[in-house]
Amino acid sequence: MTILLNDILAIAAPEDYKLHLACWNGDCHPLDEFVADPGNWLGWNEWRGKRNDWTRPWVLSLMEFYPKTDAWLFGGAFEVLDRGKDKYRLKPVAAFEKYVGRLLASFHRYKGMRGRAFKLESYLDDFAVAEILPRVYTGESFPGFERINHNFCTLEAVFHAERADWKAALENVKGVYLIVDNSNGKKYVGSAYGDAGIWSRWSCYIGTGHGWNDELVKLLGKKGRKYAREHFHFSILEVMVKSTTDDFVRSRESHWKRVLLTQEHGYNRN
Repeated sequence: MTILLNDILAIAAPEDYKLHLACWNGDCHPLDEFVADPGNWLGWNEWRGKRNDWTRPWVLSLMEFYPKTDAWLFGGAFEVLDRGKDKYRLKPVAAFEKYVGRLLASFHRYKGMRGRAFKLESYLDDFAVAEILPRVYTGESFPGFERINHNFCTLEAVFHAERADWKAALENVKGVYLIVDNSNGKKYVGSAYGDAGIWSRWSCYIGTGHGWNDELVKLLGKKGRKYAREHFHFSILEVMVKSTTDDFVRSRESHWKRVLLTQEHGYNRN
């Protein structure tokens, strides 16, 4: 038997609520922001823009849970205290706090559902409970080296949260990695060697956007760090144990540069 979202939340007057369906905004994803800092998620709800979306006393918020299809993570309910010109002032509803970041609902967003704000009574009964997580969601579990194909924002959340499974895996290996710019298809091949491991090398990218690679420094110097967050995707081409010599790692890096033509058509310049 299906358990509906409102079987858990027991909202008696949905007509007093607006439904907030938070998705990628062109800069970053709300799920990543929630993992990095729950305060960022409050900012997503308090952002106003040019429209007055929160015209009712309460807002019920869910964020797209991109690791699964048609899945939404409950982000809480908020009382609208003030509708300022630049932002709203919201107060979390304490009664729902125990479900925030834990209650996962299934819902198919129809093609005609544009924007972020909807009348809750029109959709509340379409949300079914998929799962209640044992603890607040703290980011995607480490998928294995061969399955890493993640955008900058997702990795940013992982690194800021210092997820133990990701860190343990990446800090104990050397390797060759690939960065793809999804706006133009250009690629950069890099390597992690020495004592630092891939975790330390990628931490530098998360901090700077460019990892101090010459061509990426030039690119972000023109377009800003936001460009990396919007367009860079990371994957790993080869993983090597820590005892691998640095010369061998660099030789494999050179091999992949030749294979992928990243010196002729990408962001590698040596």
